[in-house]
Amino acid sequence: MIDLRLLREDPDRVRASQRARGEDVDLVDALLSADERRRSSGVRFDELRSEQKSLGKLIPKASPEERAELLKRAEQLKSDVRAADAEQHEADEETRRLLLQLGNLVHPDVPVGGEEDFVVLETHGTIRDFAAEGFEPRDHLELGEALGAIDVERAAKVSGSRFYYLKGVGALLELALVNAAVAQATEAGFIPMLTPTLVRPRAMEGTGFLGQAAENVYHLEKDDYYLVGTSEVPLAAYHMDEIVDADQLPLRYAGFSPCYRREAGTYGKDTRGIFRVHQFDKVEMFSYVAPEEAEAEHKRLLEWEKQWLNALELPFQVIDVASGDLGASASRKYDCEAWIPTQGKYRELTSASNCDSFQARRLSVRMRDGKKVQPLATLNGTLCAVPRTIVAILENHQLADGSVRVPEVLRPYLGGREVLEPVAK
Repeated sequence: MIDLRLLREDPDRVRASQRARGEDVDLVDALLSADERRRSSGVRFDELRSEQKSLGKLIPKASPEERAELLKRAEQLKSDVRAADAEQHEADEETRRLLLQLGNLVHPDVPVGGEEDFVVLETHGTIRDFAAEGFEPRDHLELGEALGAIDVERAAKVSGSRFYYLKGVGALLELALVNAAVAQATEAGFIPMLTPTLVRPRAMEGTGFLGQAAENVYHLEKDDYYLVGTSEVPLAAYHMDEIVDADQLPLRYAGFSPCYRREAGTYGKDTRGIFRVHQFDKVEMFSYVAPEEAEAEHKRLLEWEKQWLNALELPFQVIDVASGDLGASASRKYDCEAWIPTQGKYRELTSASNCDSFQARRLSVRMRDGKKVQPLATLNGTLCAVPRTIVAILENHQLADGSVRVPEVLRPYLGGREVLEPVAK
């Protein structure tokens, strides 16, 4: 959540952020009004409690005639204090409810607009000319089936659409990707983590996934648990309700976990293969830093993602995501999009988000610097979303005979294999 003091001091900035996101601007005025009620009801409660305490000291010393009048006033004060307390509590709840609906403040350099209004910052690698090589590229599913690596037909039989089996070299390729990604993250100073995938409501709400993203979250109503769509959630909540000493920062974690997404609103999109699925594995980088270090850490996360994609020898572009396509928690987000030959376009493989102190305020994660205690900043960056990375590797490194060249960085994790060969039918 944002700082209420900032809202009171510069409401126009918050209105501009809401407008850039395409969100409700009137929410700002409703929140200002609720905050004013919260503060005035708090003052009223304190005044009544002060009078009540003073009266309590006078009664024992009063004459019989005065005591009767004072007791009558005390009875009235008791009722007034109870009413003021209820009003204060109601105003607090309303303020918090509205505050949780408000997205993070958009960074001033973020391009304004919707999904297609991103700005390309960089391009890396060379897009292959398959025509010049004398063959038409196959898509990842055709390649995966020929390699005996992917089975979506049996997955549909077992679980429905948007599920898949990885088998044989497909399963080995996932394990190679995960091990190589974790090795890179560990070398960069991240602590490897295997995280829970079932979390309580506060963890999901605290990271900002029960607002605009709620439709894509799986909820187990009977137990009131949520299935996470990213290990960002348990990593952000790892230090919930804690105060971290400033000299411990930065804290960096690399989480590996299964992820679950309903993919609501994507009917008819990416229905073939494993690009958009309900369950997948992912390696996620997560950082806790001092607020003044957030922008620099954001760029570092992006550099680690670029290092990874370059190691996989994939052509990709880096984009500055437009304001209307940011998640509620992010003030700015960079995506790395890999070229997918059979689609003839770049598609998102990784993202890096700066959440400033937005999540930390919601989860009560603070830092102590001397005597000063304040919310710290959190950031997250995808290192390897496995199925999408497999899609990009298969399509970009395919050979004319249907085999697939293995990027050098993965070969030590695949028993030295240089090429994945089609299996005999």
